[in-house]
Parts: sequence; C-alpha cells; structure tokens
Amino acid sequence: MPAQRPSPPFLRNLLLAILSGILLTLSFPPGRFSFVAWFALIPLLKGIQTASPSNAFKLGLVSGLAHYLTLIYWIIVVLEHYGNLHIGIAVFALLLLSLYLSLYVALFSTLASRLRDSVFYPVILGCYWVALEYLKAHLMTGFPWCLLGYSQYEHLHIIQLADLFGVYGISFLIVLVNGVLFRISAMPLGRKTGVLKWELPFAVLLLAGAWTYGHYQISGAPAHGQAGRPVKAAVVQANIDQSVKWDPAYQEGTLRSYYRLTRSARGFHPDLIVWPETSLPFFFQDQPRFSPGIISLAAESRALLIFGSPAYRRDGRAVHYYNRAYMINPDTRDILYYDKMHLVPFGEYVPFKKYLPFIRRLVEAAGDFAQGDKSEALKAGDLSLGVLICFEAIFPELARSLARDGANILVNITNDAWFGRTSAPYQHLSMAVFRAIENRRPMIRAANTGFSAFITPTGAIQSKGGLFVEAVLKSSIIAGTFPLTFYSRFGDLFAAALLVISAAHILYRTWMRRRRKVV
Repeated sequence: MPAQRPSPPFLRNLLLAILSGILLTLSFPPGRFSFVAWFALIPLLKGIQTASPSNAFKLGLVSGLAHYLTLIYWIIVVLEHYGNLHIGIAVFALLLLSLYLSLYVALFSTLASRLRDSVFYPVILGCYWVALEYLKAHLMTGFPWCLLGYSQYEHLHIIQLADLFGVYGISFLIVLVNGVLFRISAMPLGRKTGVLKWELPFAVLLLAGAWTYGHYQISGAPAHGQAGRPVKAAVVQANIDQSVKWDPAYQEGTLRSYYRLTRSARGFHPDLIVWPETSLPFFFQDQPRFSPGIISLAAESRALLIFGSPAYRRDGRAVHYYNRAYMINPDTRDILYYDKMHLVPFGEYVPFKKYLPFIRRLVEAAGDFAQGDKSEALKAGDLSLGVLICFEAIFPELARSLARDGANILVNITNDAWFGRTSAPYQHLSMAVFRAIENRRPMIRAANTGFSAFITPTGAIQSKGGLFVEAVLKSSIIAGTFPLTFYSRFGDLFAAALLVISAAHILYRTWMRRRRKVV
C-alpha cells in the first residue's frame, strides 16, 4: 500500500508552527520588529488548538527548529570561520543545539494543547512558558540566550519590571498577551464573553501597571545613584582582527593600537579605562617585554585600567588556563584580577571530554580553560567594579552576585569578533541591558569589535560604538552606594514560583483526568 499522505489540516498546522518560529526570530535584534513578539505565538497556538498531545509536541518541535535555526545560525560562523572546524561539523553543532532548545517549545506546545478552554488559560500559558525558560537557563550548564523578554530591550517603560522579576517577568507578560489575543481570535463569538469580561481587562491592567512602574523608575523618582559621585570612564574598542589576533607577529601592532586609542582620551581625564576581553594576546603575568609598558600606561593615564588577558596556574605537573580580567590601580600599583567562572561550552572547554574522546579535537580550535573559583568585585577606594567576561552577561545570577558583593558599577568585557557580521553582537548587547536594570547599576561594556556601550541603571544605552570600527567612548557615570533591588536580594523568585505553579497545575490536571476515568 502507498504511504499515507499527511492530512491537509496537519500541513496547515505545520505551516502555522513554522510561521510562529520565524515571527519569534523577527522579534529579536538586529531587526526593528520587537512588537511581533506580542502575537508571534498565535499561529502555533492555533495549530495545536485541536491537535493531540503527540502532534502538538511535533508542531512545537518544528516551531522551535524554525526559531532557533534562524536565531543562532551564527554558531556556524563561530565554529567554521573562526574555530577552523569543517563546515559539516559546524552545521551539525547548530542542528544539535537547535534541536535541544526546540524541545522546550515542544513541551510548551504539548502542555498548552491540554489546556483547551481552561479557566485562566492565558495565565497558565505564561506560567508554562516561563517555567520552561527557567529550566532552559539552568539545565545542562544553562543556555538562556534570547529569552523572550529580551526582545523588548529598547522599550524601557515595559522592561523596568526586571528589577522585581528579572527578564522572566517580561516573558510572562508577552505570553499572557499572546494567549488573550489568541482566545479573542479563535473563540466563537458567543463564547468570547468571559475573555472580553475578564481576561482582556486583566491583561490591559497588567500592561498598564508595568508601564506605570516603568514611568516611575525612568522619571528618576527612585533617584538611582544620586548619592554617588561622577566617575569619568573611557572604553577602548580597538577592532583587532580575530584571524591575526594571536599571531605573535601582530602583538606589537595590537599594543600600539591600544596605546594610541587610550592616549587619545587623555584630554577627558578619565578615572577608569576599560579594554575588552583578551585585549592582550599574551600572558600578562609573565611577559617582561610588554607587561611593564601596560603598568606604565596606567600610571601615565592616572586611571584604573581594566583589561583582559589569558592566564595560567601551575598545579604540580598540570597547568590550568584562565580567561582573566585584570585591574591596575595606578595609585597603589596593586594588580587585582577576576577569572571567568561561567565558561562557554565547546568554546572555552569541552564538556565530558573524558567520556567523549572523539570531540577532543575541538579543544585545539576553541581553547580549554579552567573555571574561576570566586565571584567578587574588584575594589579601588570607593569604586567597586563587578566584572562579567563575555557571555557571563547573559547569566543574571552572576551580575546579581556581584551587586550583593558591593559592586556599584558593572563592567562587561567581551570579544564578539568571533560572531563576525551576524546578529549575535546585537543580541548579546540586548541581554546586557537587563543586568543594569535588574541591579540598578550602570554598566560599562567594552567589546573588541563592538558593540561597546555605556548603559544606565534604567537600561538606556547612553552611547554605543559601531560594529567592526575603532572607537573610544567617553562618559561620566554615577558610582554610589546603591540599595539592593528586590531582584538583587531574591533573584529569580518569580520564575521559580511559576515553575512550582506549573508543576502543581500539571499534577492537578493529571489527577483530575484519572479521577474521571475511575468514575
């Protein structure tokens, strides 16, 4: 017998699922379509409306693949162009990661398909989505890249809620609105009374509350940092080509670029100068040829100098390498440092390489670093600088830990040259914005090829460098004794609560179904 063809409704639902995935990607930078996030899930919800749980899982998986393959396509550029891996391996890595991330969308679709006409449908929908985002951010070392709430990073009045609920609060709002709009569009006219009477006003009330809270914060009523003093800061974006960065023949040229750009800010009289991640392509700790010149430059500038450099520590016969940020104090000649704690899987270390010997060769292409053992701010006088290296800025718990340690300025140093001219540098910057809001600290961001930026405690990007250009950004920021926000104190309490609510709701519905079968 010939194989059965999929029914037209399933094909239609498949297209709806793909449409949702593409709309989700469109809502993220570098595009200007963040408003799309507020209705991006409607096609998927329509597709699973009458689907069985197994078909809903498949549709969610397809939607997730359509989303993640178009969102994080830049992984191919990182691994193939800069990591020198075969294009086939790079594509396989993208497919594998996208498939893993799509499982969360598939689970969401399966759970959502069981809700049907449930009471509080949009609220439970938001709970499920946030619960799965929270799990995605923590399981398997965590990969919270471009959670749904990050799509709204430019809409300051809406995202001020992050100092209470983190990015998950914004994700919840977006999914709730999607749920309400879906119910309005999908339900027959005679059954819309409850939606129009309760669910729509509730969503409008939440949005109005979020906007009002945002207006209160942006208007300066809480007086973020007004008790502090102005600090003149300069960021050096040297735009060093990644393909030659580690070539010893280019070390002197790299240093000359940093010296020249740093000295160009002399008339600004900065108190703090920040260079990007691994701005020094050598071991600063034992490079007698170049390291004294760096120390002298800090003394000449009469400014704290923060820069990145690889480092190592010998432990018997073993040598451990670190991705390190140094701070030179020109007044005391003290040199403090912070070693990166959250490393990039397959980028800075290979997970389970002892048990997966066939992927050992990735280490040569990408590097093999050890994890730092402590997260603490680098202190100099009344300045306390919380350093986040590279994609540590996408993990809110790290910035929160630094704020609790007394950091009054967050500093993100990164080398986004690995991403090339893709959407990744735009996405990376959008997530850094939330760390400033969550903890109500200004952030200084230094990126080798962009985007360097100054970000205010309300998440406004005060100034920003271009992409793949040299730049020296200068700004006066406030560094004071900041009170800890609710989020800084309690972290992802909101997301954890929604995870518990989701689990309880699933258990309750399972129990009710079994009870009906018994009866």
